[in-house]
Amino acid sequence: MNESEVLLVGAGPMAVAYAKVLQAHGKVPVAVGRGSASAAAFREATGLAASEVGIEAWIAGGHRVPERAIVAVGERWLGAVTRRLVEAGARSLLVEKPGGFDPDDIRAVAATASARGAEVSVGYNRRFYASVEAARRLIAEDGGVSSFNFEFTEWGHVIAPLEKEEGVKAQWFLANSTHVIDLAFHLGGAPAEIACFTAGGIDWHPSATVFAGAGSTAAGALFSYQANWQAPGRWGAEILTRKRRFIFRPLEKLQVQNLGSVAIEPVNIDDTLDQRYKPGLYRQVAAFLAGDGAILPGIAEQVAMLAWYEKIRGDGRRA
Repeated sequence: MNESEVLLVGAGPMAVAYAKVLQAHGKVPVAVGRGSASAAAFREATGLAASEVGIEAWIAGGHRVPERAIVAVGERWLGAVTRRLVEAGARSLLVEKPGGFDPDDIRAVAATASARGAEVSVGYNRRFYASVEAARRLIAEDGGVSSFNFEFTEWGHVIAPLEKEEGVKAQWFLANSTHVIDLAFHLGGAPAEIACFTAGGIDWHPSATVFAGAGSTAAGALFSYQANWQAPGRWGAEILTRKRRFIFRPLEKLQVQNLGSVAIEPVNIDDTLDQRYKPGLYRQVAAFLAGDGAILPGIAEQVAMLAWYEKIRGDGRRA
């Protein structure tokens, strides 16, 4: 292997999406899957071969782990695989969100990376949507964010029958809902204080199913949020400046309401890359390959956000 090679761990749909983007960037990844069925599907979708033996057996077989690696395995194994790669010599890693199976797993990844001098980035691809890129520029033109709100309603009736590994659905808030929460705080600013309320709870996500709260950021912007996983709804975010309200609903699109008007108008964006590849992934991988952490969150940032996520999720209390 040479320094330009990228190890891609995983052979499922997300790994396929990464492989296509890597090829578009002129990189042919070394792919390691686990099982013949996923390896065959990966080859059919990408034209690339993938090992079937799993990462532990692959490393034990004498393969050298390159410095750069992307981890796109199942949710339950994100942290374990990332730590194993760091221990085996990887020094620049991109791991699918949220960076581990649960909060303890994510913190363990951060500790291992720190001890070994590795840089681990977390793949929140929505930060790289064309809609978000345009909003960042327009928000800066307006002088910054004054307030924002977001909704992370999940479709509980769709999630309940899904077949997932044990414990995965209990972490659904962290593994899935934080996509929109991360985006809202990325654009609006990280929280400085927050009041959180939760209610409900079901067998596969016992901590809560109804969420509401509000707070402020270090820059003084106020925010609020809500979600109800047992009622109709969808993901969305609204970012307000002194001049405009930026509306992400769906997140891939950007609409604007100007001061003094009730009209909501679409913003023209060049989303060619988001149409050609999994939205946000091309720019996210470009940032990873370039070592550009301006937008791509690192594992230390994710650990800092965990304290807020745990409060929003309702850890340690029930309404």
